[in-house]
Amino acid sequence: MSTKPTTTDLEWTDLDQRAVDTARVLAMDSVQKVGNGHPGTAMSLAPAAYLLFQKLMRHDPSDAGWAGRDRFVLSPGHTSLTLYVQLYLAGFGLELDDLRSFRTWGSKTPGHPEFGHTTGVETTTGPLGQGIANAVGMAMAARYERGLFDPEAPEGASPFDHTIWAIVSDGDLEEGISAEASSLAGHQKLGNIVALYDDNHISIEGDTATALSEDVLKRYEAYGWHVQRIEQAESGDFDVHALYAALKAAQAETERPSIIAARTIIAWPAPNAQNTEASHGSALGADEVAATKRVLGFDPEQHFAVDTDVINHTRALVERGREAHAAWDKKLQEWRNTNSERAALFDRITAGELPEGWESALPVFEPGKDVATRKASGQVLKALGGVLPELWGGSADLAGSNNTTIDASSSFLPKGNPLPEADPYGRTIHFGIREHAMGSTMNGIALHGNTRVYGGTFLVFSDYMRPAVRLAALMKLPVTYVWTHDSIGLGEDGPTHQPVEHLSALRAIPGLNVVRPADANETAIAWREITRRHTANPAPHGLALTRQNVPTYEADDNAAKGGYVLFEAEGGEPRVILIGTGSEVQLAVEAREQLQAAGIPTRVVSMPSVEWFEEQDKGYRETVLPPSVKARVAVEAGIGLTWYRFVGEAGRIVSLEHFGASADYKVLFREFGLTAEAVVTAARESLDAAGR
Repeated sequence: MSTKPTTTDLEWTDLDQRAVDTARVLAMDSVQKVGNGHPGTAMSLAPAAYLLFQKLMRHDPSDAGWAGRDRFVLSPGHTSLTLYVQLYLAGFGLELDDLRSFRTWGSKTPGHPEFGHTTGVETTTGPLGQGIANAVGMAMAARYERGLFDPEAPEGASPFDHTIWAIVSDGDLEEGISAEASSLAGHQKLGNIVALYDDNHISIEGDTATALSEDVLKRYEAYGWHVQRIEQAESGDFDVHALYAALKAAQAETERPSIIAARTIIAWPAPNAQNTEASHGSALGADEVAATKRVLGFDPEQHFAVDTDVINHTRALVERGREAHAAWDKKLQEWRNTNSERAALFDRITAGELPEGWESALPVFEPGKDVATRKASGQVLKALGGVLPELWGGSADLAGSNNTTIDASSSFLPKGNPLPEADPYGRTIHFGIREHAMGSTMNGIALHGNTRVYGGTFLVFSDYMRPAVRLAALMKLPVTYVWTHDSIGLGEDGPTHQPVEHLSALRAIPGLNVVRPADANETAIAWREITRRHTANPAPHGLALTRQNVPTYEADDNAAKGGYVLFEAEGGEPRVILIGTGSEVQLAVEAREQLQAAGIPTRVVSMPSVEWFEEQDKGYRETVLPPSVKARVAVEAGIGLTWYRFVGEAGRIVSLEHFGASADYKVLFREFGLTAEAVVTAARESLDAAGR
């Protein structure tokens, strides 16, 4: 482990120091004005953030989405001012009025950074540990992207080479997700990550000695990371030359991810608030702000004061960014000149377009054959993989069960891995038994751009992923979850593995589209629709797929509308409507046959996606579920929470309101009353309630 690099080529002027101190003052003033927030860490991290934004990162404030840029992830999102102030100083579009409106309605500076809301924010952070996991995903995506477009280039010579920079905190590294993601990063030898660990020894409950005593760097060394530690300057502030040297050394280390631990003093140099837990999450108070301004040589009577020479100095980055961008454009053109086919692929992918005729590659399944939807999904994935090289993904060590392997001969693994299928640019990701990290690294992959990612596990283990799934929905990220073994239909593994509440709980996440196909053809149509929506209507999608075989029906493109008439009533207008999803659609179909035989015209509606159905206009929805038909039954092998709004007062729900058991799935469905006969009984009750 390195300790304190001292030789640097850093030019550090009085104006640079004044800019750092200005950042500290702006952080204090922003929190003081609104009366709440997290000033302390933004104050102590100001030199580190300034070094990254002004001296190290390759980026262009004039084009924050430039494909060749470095990425920056602020994992401790509570210290959002660390980022906002640098975006202001660098010229990314924030101005002093945005800092004045910190944490207020409609501002560009919400309490935690939000992707898509503030220019220059690469990911939404706040829930600790998510950011560093996102950074790991970005680094994975950068390597796969290089493999798509420029795999033969020497290390560091490709226009697609760039660095993922991250700042992490004690809180990030205490959260279990960071362990999962960091272990994966070390295993993958992601040498394009540089993480700065703000080791300030303070959390909300006081000194971190209350909860943390491990040697973090030894842990990261065991993960396979390159580790360094730097100490404070004698003043108590960052030793900027040592930090710069450490960051440069980390960037030069391309065989391993890097982490640098820096001992800092929170709220430095506030005379009374520094090194206190109060400064973590509370305004310092007018007297302490004034005292700190005096220490830094600022007028305590002035607020949000920025010297003209300071802002002119920091916003010179705008021109430097344009120059860096122009140099990259030249390098990219040189690449284009010798890589015409790959350049065409790059242009298609960056435009969010799909190759002509891609849909013709999708399989159509023969009606009448029983096929598990997980198996059908695997066939569709392989077909899509043949025409979409940007599509990649894998499973949390369940690929054989999830059917998520596009190419078994091509595993995304670094040079030096002993497996014969190992390829640094491989198609198949082995996330390991790390569901939470899988979800968050998928978010990072999507945020990085230029690829399409999916990840699989059992539906019951979506619980392990849920925080990352929620953030994917919040950020509208086009990631796809392949959740198999979607009900008690998985059978003998028993209640620990049988999802009961999961479908309803996942549907409760705003912006997440849950898709539970009834059969193989609905599965193919679902994948087609998800693929179309990637750019046009980005959002996360969760496919809930069966372990057991289910009947295959005629393909109907209306499945892409989320709900449609699978079988129409015969002998007149429908008197009752049966709504099913997934493996329970067959129960509705069987029940319809019995009701029709009894002279009751019955319609079956398959509703693979409630969210897609509710996107449709009222006219379409009412053609599927006419308001005049009050007798309705919904059937799903899970809790019935989703279905009350669809069946109405006279409706009935055939559901499972308790945990499962260990037995053959046919026995379980019979014993728990998930049968066609139960649907028929519910339909008759609903008809009576509706007065029909």
